Formats: sequence, structure tokens, C-alpha cells
Amino acid sequence: MPAMRSPEELLTNELKGIHSAERQLSRAIPRLMKMVSSDRLREMLEQRREQGEELIGQIEDVLDEMDAPKVRAKNPAVEGLIEDANLHIEEAEDESLVEPLLVASVQKIEHYCIAAWGTAASMGRLLGQDKVVKVMERVLDEGKEFDEQMTELAESEINPQMLKDGESEEEDEQAGRGKRRKKSR
Repeated sequence: MPAMRSPEELLTNELKGIHSAERQLSRAIPRLMKMVSSDRLREMLEQRREQGEELIGQIEDVLDEMDAPKVRAKNPAVEGLIEDANLHIEEAEDESLVEPLLVASVQKIEHYCIAAWGTAASMGRLLGQDKVVKVMERVLDEGKEFDEQMTELAESEINPQMLKDGESEEEDEQAGRGKRRKKSR
């Protein structure tokens, strides 16, 4: 990465990082959606993907206005968070753990994005970049709302279903052991 020489370059770098993060997340969400059985979670992920696509276009417009190139290597933080999500989901031996793991992973990525959007909005205010501020504040509000909705979904549907499914599997296993004991007598 080239050295940054000005506050404007620092802001540009932040915007490029957000642009990359949104592109990576937009590509990852359809793969994640294939693992989801909850209609509400699927709808929320699709909504987040659409918001990301809109944000990508808005950042490209801002970068054009700032005469800054859009090209940047992958955002390493989001790349790591996506890899971590995939790894944990692959390691889940119990199917009932997949959706809670997915929600937690998406929220970790969203929290990174919330921090990045807030940083870019703050820098935009400092530098008088009103369009940056407007876009980042809007997406920051949307991101916080999305995070709250994900928490509510996890607490009301996803996590209770995980426990219910886990209890059913334990009961099935215990019933199977009981039948085997009776047969062996």
C-alpha cells in the first residue's frame, strides 16, 4: 500500500476499504443464504446484500468526485471475518448450530462495517466532504438497525430453535440407547 500523504488520502483509503468490504460481503451472502432455512434470516441477508450493492455505487460516485481511483486489494479484515465464518460453519457437526453461527458471523462483519462507516463519516465532516458524510451517516443508521434486527431474530427465533433441535437430538439418542439396552438383556 502506498504511503498516505494527506487527510484526503486517508479518507479515500477508508472509502476504498469500505468499497472492498461491501463487494466481498455481497459475494459471500448468496453462499451463506444457501445454508439458511429461516425465511426471515434469508430476507434479512438479501436486504443487506441489496443495501451493500447500493452503497458500492454511492462510494464509487464519491470516489469519482474526489478524483480517486477505486482499485484496492481485498479488505483483509473482512476477508478474515468471512473466512472465519466459513470455517466455523464447516466445523459445525450439528446442523442446528449453522444458523446461530451464521448470524454471529454476519453481526461481526456488520460491527466492522459500522466502525468503518462511522470513521469515514467523522473524517468526511472534518474535511467538509458533505456527500461522504450524508452517505456514511445513512448507512451507519441502516447498519445499526440491521444489527438490532439480527439480535432480535437470534434471540426470538434462531437460538431457541437451536436449543429445541439440540434437545430433540438428545432425546432421539437416549431413546436409541434405551432400545439397545432392552434388546441386549
